[in-house]
Amino acid sequence: MKCHLKYVVVAQVLPGFSFGNVITPVQTEVFGTEGDNITLSFNYSSAISLQWYRQYRNSAPEYLLIILHATGKVSQKSKLVDQDPRFSGKLNEKKTHVILQISSAKVTDSAMYYCALTPTVTGKHYTPYKNLTDLTTN
Repeated sequence: MKCHLKYVVVAQVLPGFSFGNVITPVQTEVFGTEGDNITLSFNYSSAISLQWYRQYRNSAPEYLLIILHATGKVSQKSKLVDQDPRFSGKLNEKKTHVILQISSAKVTDSAMYYCALTPTVTGKHYTPYKNLTDLTTN
């Protein structure tokens, strides 16, 4: 049986910060057959952490795991990944490439996979309302 895995990037953005982070998929779709080892991967410029999610059609995304950029290793796993060791994640040695590996793929692994990047902060921090005055004292 054929497995069809599609994956996209999701970037988390915090208001008030500018980011120079770039993340791009190596491939946007991966096909395989049951039992294959499947690799989903992204190249990225910098990050604090990278999270992987899976989403089935007409369902909410489900969290899989978080990889910390500093260590290059998985720091947290969902209950699903804890119970299913077929899922693993890592960074390459240069920490420019994030990988989600699914060993012995099953037809039920066919889904949309998301990689969410928690960006590093660059630029100036600012307080949006620093010049407000207290109007209640007038």
